[in-house]
Amino acid sequence: MATIFWFRRDLRVQDHPALNQAIVSAKQSDSRVFAVVSARDYQDQAELSPGRRESLLQSWRELNASLGDALTVLAEPIAGIKSIAQREGVTEVHVSAAYDTRSVSFMKEARSELESDGLKLVVGAGNYAVAPGKVRKPDGTPYRVYTPFYKGWSELAWNPPVALEPGARWVRASEHLGFDSSEYGSEFAGVTTQSPSIRAGEAYALRTLQRFIDRGALAGYQDDRNRADLSGTSHLSHALAHGEIHPRTILARLGDSAGEVTFAKEIAWREFYADVLWHNPNSLTEYLEPRFAKMRYDDGTELGETRLRAWKEGRTGYPMVDAGMRQLLAEGWMHNRVRMIVASFLVKDLHLEWQRGADWFETWLTDFDPASNAHGWQWTAGCGTDASPYYRVFNPILQGLKFDPNGDYVRKYLPELRHISGTAVHEPWLSIGFDSAGYPLPIVDHVTERNESLARLEELKSL
Repeated sequence: MATIFWFRRDLRVQDHPALNQAIVSAKQSDSRVFAVVSARDYQDQAELSPGRRESLLQSWRELNASLGDALTVLAEPIAGIKSIAQREGVTEVHVSAAYDTRSVSFMKEARSELESDGLKLVVGAGNYAVAPGKVRKPDGTPYRVYTPFYKGWSELAWNPPVALEPGARWVRASEHLGFDSSEYGSEFAGVTTQSPSIRAGEAYALRTLQRFIDRGALAGYQDDRNRADLSGTSHLSHALAHGEIHPRTILARLGDSAGEVTFAKEIAWREFYADVLWHNPNSLTEYLEPRFAKMRYDDGTELGETRLRAWKEGRTGYPMVDAGMRQLLAEGWMHNRVRMIVASFLVKDLHLEWQRGADWFETWLTDFDPASNAHGWQWTAGCGTDASPYYRVFNPILQGLKFDPNGDYVRKYLPELRHISGTAVHEPWLSIGFDSAGYPLPIVDHVTERNESLARLEELKSL
């Protein structure tokens, strides 16, 4: 009998234990494997931007090529799997373990529905070097601080990658919708062309890793990773979010130099946030530190909503903030340091709740990861685990001068300011002729709003 493998956020064939498990099972019968994906796996998230939709479709196209043009795209995953199983006599459905809040809930529902039809759901290893829940304190409780978590994680994270199990016969099912269909639901309607700006897939992820190593970026990684104007990061976040590469594959390429250790620690941060979310599933959308829900925010006010729109559009008048927001809209990605800057500005200069920004990132980021997004925002907002103290308020001008010292990043994404050279671009309102630049004045005064933010913190302490 054939086997079904349900790809979700693990869109690769190499270093894929759960897929290997499915192939081994299939070889015990007729070796046929129906590999399936479904856009409905993503419909429980925010409305997806065109770039994010296309990035997923492109990843599917590359996976399809790896499977010899045999990937089946289903309209509804559970209904589609049942249909294939009934026709082909399938008794087992294999899938990778899921750990984020929504996926855990959805997979519980899927298990119940599949088992009611006599199908066995076999859950294999997931997409972490160390699965969430595995690293614990000596007393068995989870960590809420990164540094001791990293120590425990580093003792478990270095298992070698595994090769693809040979012998599978990939088969496409008649339920296949195609890779440019508008039948995927509202999130995927109208995605009918392949964007040349979106590159994705396992092969591209492996090439990206190799280029990162070959260009010597790891030598300066400790410092350059924070520079928005330099290509100092790995650009593997999209591949990790889509499961186009396993973190174990990345770790296997690293040595013990300072830059390589720092890079491994960044992988560990991603897994730390996954662990925190696993133990605190409500923290996907709720405050990990509940007292911050009582803080006075400006959400729902006319002024607050007007400022939120300016933030989303990259029209706040603070160049480093606006460059980041424009990069997000143009590329579906934003430099990690800049993510911190725009997040601090939203929460502490505009006095809006972190969830508003997290939702916007979820819509646009092609590297969206539930745990990293929610807890990255909560870290900056001062309400998460191991968080930056709330009273640490990023000055967007000083942050720009430090992490974009020549203004090159700002000028790249803000064409209105390209006539302003050097560091002056971070305070364009001081430049002669600024009024003709078509760029807004700052919508708030940072010093005033910083003091207001700290005053609201004092209010919270008295509650």
